[in-house]
Amino acid sequence: MEFEQLLKERRSIRAYKKEAVSHELLEKIVTEAQQAPSWANMQASRTYVVEDPEFLEEFRLKALPEGNVKKTLNAALLVTTFVKDTVAFHDGKPYTELGNKWGAYDLGLHDAYLVLAAKNAGLDTLIMGIRYPDAIRECLNIPEEEVIVSVIAAGYRDEEPVDRPRKDPDEVIKYF
Repeated sequence: MEFEQLLKERRSIRAYKKEAVSHELLEKIVTEAQQAPSWANMQASRTYVVEDPEFLEEFRLKALPEGNVKKTLNAALLVTTFVKDTVAFHDGKPYTELGNKWGAYDLGLHDAYLVLAAKNAGLDTLIMGIRYPDAIRECLNIPEEEVIVSVIAAGYRDEEPVDRPRKDPDEVIKYF
């Protein structure tokens, strides 16, 4: 798919076909997401893939609020985290005033690559920040040194999203 078309067609999808995504395809998109840039190539992003149908249903009910449970039916879930106190840190001290926000920034780049890789592979996604992090940590045995940021649904769309307008470039770009 052409890159411009990929950017235009990637949308947040809230209804998925009852068609499982293969383990191999999930591994492919997560591996491709690892190509995202990261501070000093730290690669502190981590991905937990929830794909087993029985565990997936249990996980969705424990880890997501009701609205997101409904929106993710039939999709695999990818939980993304970053290892805190590593990105932009040296000897336990941050390089800049942003501290762990650099870890979140790098994870954002990773997640952008992930959803674009998914779209390129024929999948659609929904990035969710509204989730129950304590339940996620417990269900997936995520270590305390990792910050849970998002849950991303990935599957085959069962809806046609409408194009949402984008702001005029004059509103968001400043030239000097």
